[in-house]
Amino acid sequence: MQPQPEPTAPPEAEGAVHPVLTPVHDFARKLKQAAFLPRVREYAAWRRAVLDARATVRPEPAMPAWAPFSINLDLTTACNFACDHCVDWDILNRGVSYDDARLRASLATMARHGLRSVILIGGGEPTVYPGFVSMVRTLKAIGLHVAVVSNGSRNERILEVVDALDERDWIRLSLDAGTDATFQAMHKPKKKVDLDEICAWIPKIRERNPAPRVGFSFIVTWQGAERVAGVPIVENLGEIVEAARRARDARFDYISFKPFLVRTPEGAEVIDPEASRERHREVVAGIRGALDEAKTLATDTFAVIESTNMKLLESGEWKAWTRQPRTCHMQVFRQVLSPLGLWNCPAHRGVEDGRLGDLDAFVDEAHLARTARETGRALDRFDASERCREVTCLYHDANWWLERLIEDPGQRGQAEAEAMDGDFFL
Repeated sequence: MQPQPEPTAPPEAEGAVHPVLTPVHDFARKLKQAAFLPRVREYAAWRRAVLDARATVRPEPAMPAWAPFSINLDLTTACNFACDHCVDWDILNRGVSYDDARLRASLATMARHGLRSVILIGGGEPTVYPGFVSMVRTLKAIGLHVAVVSNGSRNERILEVVDALDERDWIRLSLDAGTDATFQAMHKPKKKVDLDEICAWIPKIRERNPAPRVGFSFIVTWQGAERVAGVPIVENLGEIVEAARRARDARFDYISFKPFLVRTPEGAEVIDPEASRERHREVVAGIRGALDEAKTLATDTFAVIESTNMKLLESGEWKAWTRQPRTCHMQVFRQVLSPLGLWNCPAHRGVEDGRLGDLDAFVDEAHLARTARETGRALDRFDASERCREVTCLYHDANWWLERLIEDPGQRGQAEAEAMDGDFFL
């Protein structure tokens, strides 16, 4: 294999806009935690050894048998909603499922080799998985941090298992509306459930166990945006403040706002304000005004959070964050496991170029070693500077930090441990 081209300088070197990252979205800082940093240093040393071997035409060392630190675990592709704005629309309801025993064996293998957190999310609705409750208990029993992202339709199952969670864990409901009329229009539940009913479960969940944080997720949509050509998206921009008030009154810990994403023909999830360019300035001004008003509802126990993508959309500088290094280093530390296979990134779930293995990728030690080798090959095969050239990547900062660490391990502060609160979700 030929040596890779020299990496281009990160956008920071050109004075691009750099938003202030909230701790939950500061993945470079998370990698500097004492629990992660030794493995990160090992990775950087191994990657340098690979590049050195290529430069001197020597055999390259194989990637060690590491599991990722954090995974998105899609328990199912089945979903009981039909949301027009769903970025995973094309992979839903495939009728593919895990062998439950093999999935549990896979998670145990990963936990022995570095896995620290699991986010039950995406590809379907996790609470419809028959073994959802016992799966959460299993994950906690093997010492993992656990998060659940749900549409809220089966909150009785979350209530049933919330006693197993602790202050390191979290629950987030994807609701995207301030009124039930908009909720129904956006989510199209297949069985009757309304926004009031969903929110009424939150005090019950909090009373059973107040330790895990519970969030209200709101994807901001606007007229002119389309998931695919000819499928218009219901606008909810006018309900930002109403949703924040509803979330506060229902005893959520926070509401998080992020912009609507679309999939490109190549499969990547991207911000696409050009799809509604005739209204772009109006849309951004409306979002900013509404978020400012929503933030007046924050209290000591309720936060209003803007995602990194949202901050970049508002600043107009989102394109600066689409300039990625050639190598996506984060695919070593954060992956997606679903009944459809193992993927290198949530933004490329279901895209063949992002596949790292099948659903049994970690079922035993032999599979783990094989998957590590494939992940090592993917670092070269998957050209992020090209494949992610339209993606405003949440791991942008972390990837450039890792790039610099590999190039120059002696940089001051690049490999110093950070004192954080033990947030192991990537």
